[in-house]
Amino acid sequence: MALRPSLPPTARTAAVVFALAAGLTAASIVIDASDGPSGSGGGPDAARAVHPAAARYEQLSGDGLARQIDAMQTHLRGEPKDAESWAGLGSAYVEQARTSGDPTRYPQADKAFARSLSLEPRDNDVALAGRASLAAARHDFRGALRDADKALKVNSYSQGALAVRVDALVELGRYKDAYTAAKKADSLRPGIPVFTRLAYVHELRGDPAGARRVLLRAQDSATSPSDIAYVSTALGQLAWNQGEYDTARRAYGTALRAVPGYLPALEGQGRTSVADGRQKAGIRDLEAVVRRYPLPAELAALGEAYEARGDRSKARGQYSVVDTWIALARANGVATDLDSALVAADHGDVKEALKAARAEWDRRRTVHTADALAWALHRNGKDEEALKYAKDAAEPGYRNAAFRYHRGVIEKSLGDDASARRRLKAALDLNPGFSPTGARAAKAALKELEAAR
Repeated sequence: MALRPSLPPTARTAAVVFALAAGLTAASIVIDASDGPSGSGGGPDAARAVHPAAARYEQLSGDGLARQIDAMQTHLRGEPKDAESWAGLGSAYVEQARTSGDPTRYPQADKAFARSLSLEPRDNDVALAGRASLAAARHDFRGALRDADKALKVNSYSQGALAVRVDALVELGRYKDAYTAAKKADSLRPGIPVFTRLAYVHELRGDPAGARRVLLRAQDSATSPSDIAYVSTALGQLAWNQGEYDTARRAYGTALRAVPGYLPALEGQGRTSVADGRQKAGIRDLEAVVRRYPLPAELAALGEAYEARGDRSKARGQYSVVDTWIALARANGVATDLDSALVAADHGDVKEALKAARAEWDRRRTVHTADALAWALHRNGKDEEALKYAKDAAEPGYRNAAFRYHRGVIEKSLGDDASARRRLKAALDLNPGFSPTGARAAKAALKELEAAR
């Protein structure tokens, strides 16, 4: 575990417990309840008319978040019937959970939104949009969609609700609906929160060029350091997924110059360095990320980097902490079966991985859950069933090297050597360093298949 080397294992585990269960959405949601004009068009007035509670919330990002929360709590002790401030406090708690890793903020956010809605039950789109973002953070995407729709009935120009609605549809596997929702959001409230979601839907539909065009549009509108960092990181992730490491590195560099230490960019930079053979630099960056934000994907990425370097003991340390994360996240209402399935399938109990993946598939049928279930089934020797889900993962056209690798290995196990060779080669052609351990295994499997021809 890459925290402080002087800590014994038990102390290291305790040290990370309070930083494990937050940040589960792709990006933070800024709750914006703009009062746009009636009708189908938005226009400049719709973009400028920001609800007072939303304006207060927008000031809560950054280092002053805890101080602002204290100030809002003090205000509410004197004005306990201020529904707008209760909604703003709830949104601030969600943001604090995301940025600081304190999962106890989720129940507090829930109570704040409930209080706001009890005081103003009818036209309270700020609280409804905030509650939608809380549901998304907890991976309750049906609840997120329900509350986003309620908020939009009150205020069709709520950028926060529009963004959460796209997120929820994506995570429920409703990609056509997500594309329609993203295009509608772009027509009503164009801006970075909407642009980045529209780009992701393009990528899921197999159109990375379209995704890049939208992200460049977002980059043109980014003026604040945080927006520049966010959009540049999205561009870096898109490039990395396509194996364009130099482009990815430049984008991550732009993000880190805008916001030094920006964790998503630091993680992307670390993964990129590991992918193209700069192991020492990559591990250093990933260690810095995990020290501050030890989530399953980050823990597994660092563990695999250690494993590829030959340090299995350190790798096992990373994988074991995931179990602690999962227990704490579940205790705070966060559904984590996809995370547990992916890590356990490669690095833990494969039976538990399959159980978790099936549970996640029952909740949401996305390309990611299809891939996770396919891989868990394969790891349990159920390759015929696995192939069905591997095909589901490819259905929208999403270009993902890990997905191709998983399907290639499944096809190899079923004796379909020609398809397996084609799939494994496609994975390595797309992103030759998609995983330190997975890429190595893909090369070995392809070499074996080529030798058997």
